[in-house]
Amino acid sequence: MAEIDGNSLRDVGKTRPVLEHITNKWSILILTVLCTRPSRFNEIRRRLDGITHKALADALKRLERNGLVNREVLPTSPVGVEYSLTPLAQTLQQPFIALYDWALAYGPALERAQADYDLVHADEAQEV
Repeated sequence: MAEIDGNSLRDVGKTRPVLEHITNKWSILILTVLCTRPSRFNEIRRRLDGITHKALADALKRLERNGLVNREVLPTSPVGVEYSLTPLAQTLQQPFIALYDWALAYGPALERAQADYDLVHADEAQEV
């Protein structure tokens, strides 16, 4: 694993486009859902409370274009489509599981920090 050197981030320009493709809110959540098992569109949508049909369709197309999601048309009636991780996306499973676990473990601390910040800066918000 490469070590991040704060004094020499010459490769940051190379990583930005890649990170933009995989780190938006829905991409991370979709890939996390697909880490557990291949899923159909509506199952993914049910598991991602709050995602719209259009947002999910767009995100799945983007993930497929980026080589992270396989789209398989199933020979059923009516026709079904199942999504799964590609071998490339499977290399992201460990980091995404770690991020998901971190969010569960430290989400309450993050919420407390936000509430504390808002209390301290409440007067500033009213001045604007």
